[in-house]
Amino acid sequence: MSDIQKEEKNWEELSYEEKNEQLFQNEKQLLEMFRSRGAISQRQYDKSLHDLIEKTGHSEMIGQNDDTN
Repeated sequence: MSDIQKEEKNWEELSYEEKNEQLFQNEKQLLEMFRSRGAISQRQYDKSLHDLIEKTGHSEMIGQNDDTN
């Protein structure tokens, strides 16, 4: 069995909430990578992270690093 097949099997075993959490973490890491490499500004990072948090229901995190709330 290939690594991709193993990952797909593991993905299928995850609950809906676990899949959403994994997707959130992947998107957050991508934003962090873009920011660290200068592909996006800090303001773009903050806005995108805020939007991601809202869209994925991670509302408990909103306001921790956001000066506008």
